[in-house]
Amino acid sequence: MKTLLISVLVTLAVSGSYAQKLWTEEDRKYTVDNLKRTRDDLTREVENLSDTQWHFHESPDRWSIAEVVEHLALWEIIWAREISIGSRNTPQPELIKTSQPDSYYHEFIMEEKAHVSPDISRPTGYIKGKDNLTFFTRLRNQNIAFAEKTDADMRACFEFTATKSPRNMHQVYIYQWGHVDRHMRQIRKIKAHPAYPKAEALAK
Repeated sequence: MKTLLISVLVTLAVSGSYAQKLWTEEDRKYTVDNLKRTRDDLTREVENLSDTQWHFHESPDRWSIAEVVEHLALWEIIWAREISIGSRNTPQPELIKTSQPDSYYHEFIMEEKAHVSPDISRPTGYIKGKDNLTFFTRLRNQNIAFAEKTDADMRACFEFTATKSPRNMHQVYIYQWGHVDRHMRQIRKIKAHPAYPKAEALAK
């Protein structure tokens, strides 16, 4: 009987520790606002490009704007899967004590140093022009809808990893929208190239 009582008390204590969510409505708004902002910024940057502009390469080893946007869309699938799995993990709020601050992830995703894309997110080049924007937008809208409605505690749900300081799902979201900000710099660099097709070349 004593053992049973202790077990019940522990269960109640653990349940009570999750009563107050760490992921606040302010966190949700911050996440959703940035997901929408980066979607809209990307749309404004590329929606009126000609086919020639979409597929211009600075050099044979550099991605075109079409490939950059395809890469972003592929990552929308990867982020969605990671967040879906992570948000269904058992909450582990105790990991907050040893995890990196949000700024660590924002600084990493926005650093100037080149990142190497894993094979799963390397663009195929098979999707043409504005279809890449349609691909990205549809996936991003699905991800926004999930962030707006989920009841998961995104700061208490962590990824499965062997690292000492795993990311929580709020920090994965920072990577998701920050990744678009990062590649916006790349798109603007492509458009600033001296050989980039000018507006006069737009298809009518």
